[in-house]
Amino acid sequence: MQSRPRIKELFSREEIQALTRRSDLAGWWAVLSTWAVIAATFVMMARWPGIWTVAVGLVVLGGRQLALAILMHEAAHGTLFRTRFLNEKLTDWLCARIVWNDLPRYRRHHLQHHAHTNQEGDPDLSLSAPFPVTRLSLARKILRDIIGLTGLKRIAGQFLIDIGYYGFTVANDARRRSREGLGRWDYVRDGFRNMRGMVISNAILAMLLLAAGQAWLYLVWVAAYLTTFSLFVRIRSLAEHALTENSADSLRNTRTTRAHWLARMTVAPVRVNFHIEHHLMASVPYFRLPRMHRLLKNRGVVADPPGYLQVLQQVSSVS
Repeated sequence: MQSRPRIKELFSREEIQALTRRSDLAGWWAVLSTWAVIAATFVMMARWPGIWTVAVGLVVLGGRQLALAILMHEAAHGTLFRTRFLNEKLTDWLCARIVWNDLPRYRRHHLQHHAHTNQEGDPDLSLSAPFPVTRLSLARKILRDIIGLTGLKRIAGQFLIDIGYYGFTVANDARRRSREGLGRWDYVRDGFRNMRGMVISNAILAMLLLAAGQAWLYLVWVAAYLTTFSLFVRIRSLAEHALTENSADSLRNTRTTRAHWLARMTVAPVRVNFHIEHHLMASVPYFRLPRMHRLLKNRGVVADPPGYLQVLQQVSSVS
């Protein structure tokens, strides 16, 4: 089994210091620009209501919901903001809770993924393990995403996780927790504690839209969460780890993917497509990953990355 690459063999001390430098300004920009796009999308649909603007809204909102989840991911590594309070509290409430997640539980889960990437013990292994599949199988999965069945399944699973019936996971293999000696009120207590942030943040968004006389826009937000968000999460997950090597080598157990403007708007927000770079050195903030990629490419460490369509072709290559 190949071992993890040594960072000090790839970069100088000065380069490591420069690459890992965090910025509150960059964190604020990422959070506020994401919410600005969400607000602009609501304004567009309110100003020109119709099937086409709602269709565009579903795509843009699903992409920004994924962006909020990726910002939570950045904060889980302590890299979104330089200031700890902004990483821990502001990101939790402005990014994680609104998409039915929370930073502390996600961090515990996600750090295990980094410790055991694509190996036994990786809690996200079920997201990539079934691939490759046939084109028909992938088409069925995508169809379930688009019509909302995947989203409904995710909501049901998240509810059971929050009440303590299942252990926390963001993958497909939720496992029932032992509740010996606990009663129904324990489920209620756990549910209240784990879901209150999601309920409060979504209630605030719904009330703001109601106050603007556009309450129906919240239904579009929910519809995006059930449909396009599910699709974009799937494609992003496949690009990151499907059909990569089962080893501890971060250059081979994950994939960096080329992202043009449409991909960045949908499946690859916040530079999440630079995934080899992220796994090599998770302390590098999102906005420095492109520079890290250029350094690795110039030194012959990484090759030109594939595009997302190429990855989808690879993962549906079974005849």
